[in-house]
Amino acid sequence: MKRMTQALAITLALFPAAQALAEATAIDVRKTNGCGCCLSWMNHLEENGFVPTGQDMFGGSLVRFKLDNGVPQRMVSCHTALIDGYVIEGHVPAADIRRLLDERPDAVGLAVPGMPYGSPGMGPEDDREAYDVILIREDGSTEVFSSYAEG
Repeated sequence: MKRMTQALAITLALFPAAQALAEATAIDVRKTNGCGCCLSWMNHLEENGFVPTGQDMFGGSLVRFKLDNGVPQRMVSCHTALIDGYVIEGHVPAADIRRLLDERPDAVGLAVPGMPYGSPGMGPEDDREAYDVILIREDGSTEVFSSYAEG
């Protein structure tokens, strides 16, 4: 009986960890080798319950990958990720990726064009420049998905 009680206690203690692991979402990140801001963005994702895996690509093949996956040239940033049927371009905050996955709009995905200072992976958020997260529609049109004020 004592062993059953111990096993039950261990199972209950591990349940939150097992639940958190089950809730972690894999995301495939395509980037250039040695890009520090890409790695910082991947750390941001990890801290917010994602499981990022990185794949290095040469510049030209990375640009082709972006275009082949529906990212308009005007929306391009440094890295491109794939998650559950969507494309994530650039320094998109984890909260916006979660919202995209929850709402499931008919879209290619999200983008933060360029590399705005203070976006995840690009410096301190409390000293950021204003930027928008853009929803890319299937027809190539775009709209603001969320906005971040200067901090």
